[in-house]
Amino acid sequence: MTTEKKKVRGKKTRGELRTEATRKALLTAARELFAEKGMDLTTIDDITQRADVAKGTFYYHFKNKNRLIKELMRNMLVGLQNNIEAHCRKSTDLEGLLDCLIRSHIDFFSNRWEDFALFFQGRADMILKEGYEGIDVRFIDYLDSIADLFDAIISYHLDRDSLIRISCAVAGFVSGYYSFAVIATDDDDHFNETLQPVQRALVAGLSKFIREATPGNEPTVRW
Repeated sequence: MTTEKKKVRGKKTRGELRTEATRKALLTAARELFAEKGMDLTTIDDITQRADVAKGTFYYHFKNKNRLIKELMRNMLVGLQNNIEAHCRKSTDLEGLLDCLIRSHIDFFSNRWEDFALFFQGRADMILKEGYEGIDVRFIDYLDSIADLFDAIISYHLDRDSLIRISCAVAGFVSGYYSFAVIATDDDDHFNETLQPVQRALVAGLSKFIREATPGNEPTVRW
């Protein structure tokens, strides 16, 4: 048996490592191109040319472009959800949670422009059962994870639709918030200073929405 075919338990062969490297190159190329051109305008030919592989190699790894998009979205959203959980699970009041959710999104995307482009482009599929196959499922999981955080600190348990609406508002704000920041300032030191008033306004607005959504306007939300 040749060295190429030998496999030590727990150690990948050269062939497996090459396969993984090629798959990663395709994902990286697509991630960059989606940020540059958008999902719709990026073709499989564009991706394989950027990754410097044959077109047939793409189909060895992915059935179609939608499957590649699904994997990129899943990887991005799992990372984002983990970041949110790590930063926000100890929040004990509504305004603190809202502020933490916004900050955790900004923190996650601050050095991941390509991931933010994916998030921004895929956000339209959060609720709509349309678009690229599979994207909506991961975004619904993401929204559910945020809704669970709100549910944990609201004494009166709002219906799920209201919690999802709040989660959508947070996600929508982050998209616009970060897009504006990138355009408005190229100085990281002034990033937070520039947008803090907008963030405070959102926290105040969402707090008011939740208070009014509580039946009887009773003081059942922990402020």
